[in-house]
Amino acid sequence: MRMIFHFRRIFPALLLAQLVFLPTGTGLASEPVVETQPSQVDPAILATIFSGTESLHYAVSWSGGVKIGDIHMDIKPEKAGTENFVISAKVKDYGPLKLIYPVDDTFRCWVSGPMKLPFRYEVHQKEGYGRKYHRLTLYDQQTHSVRYQKNQNQPEQFDLEGTVYNEFASFIITRALLFREGEQIVVPTFADKKRNEVGVALLQREQRDTIFGKKETLKVQPKMEFKGLYEKSGDTILWLTDDRCRVPVEIHSKIVVGSLVAELVGYSNSACPELVPRPAP
Repeated sequence: MRMIFHFRRIFPALLLAQLVFLPTGTGLASEPVVETQPSQVDPAILATIFSGTESLHYAVSWSGGVKIGDIHMDIKPEKAGTENFVISAKVKDYGPLKLIYPVDDTFRCWVSGPMKLPFRYEVHQKEGYGRKYHRLTLYDQQTHSVRYQKNQNQPEQFDLEGTVYNEFASFIITRALLFREGEQIVVPTFADKKRNEVGVALLQREQRDTIFGKKETLKVQPKMEFKGLYEKSGDTILWLTDDRCRVPVEIHSKIVVGSLVAELVGYSNSACPELVPRPAP
């Protein structure tokens, strides 16, 4: 029963962006305000990521062995002729877990501008038996305010000290950062009603076996000084291809019982024709 309880608590966090960037806590950050600067982002990489339609499929396993879910993520224009993009993800359970705690979650985040800051975030969750949730978050990056509403509850207003990403947009902008070993870049992230300053650092470059074969990768770590949500209790590490596409090929996140591993098993982006997934075994 204890294992079932932990799966029930952690499964909503299978969304890879939440694995990386979703902290806990309340109130405003007390540290000096730091924002990600345009000079810290590679515009060519960002343009490649937001080139049209990028699709990523992750298989999520517990401790690298038992598969418990799938994540399908897409990045595409809101409509033709606009600079607004929609980052969407679908989270589904897999195997025996769907009998214990069925999950069918949809996440959509709208971003705009040269730094791809979010202006709308909508979540539809179906978890367990009969549990349905709708969450809407609106971001005003000019006035540094966030408006949040869950289901039909009274909306909440949060005044912040600077611009913010959310867990989705943070994950994407991290791919385009100009990393230097020994340095960290702060990505301000709004999560759990708080502005969190997440320092992202390059640990090392290493070759890794990926869906594209052997690839040189960047081993990156978000440095968080707080305990993660959904029983996350340790470091999160992600591996990005060391090329102009910066594809996240693997993510590891420690939890109280074992760890969660998200492995890329499907990918397409017309701007990255050189990245051809190997046929499935």
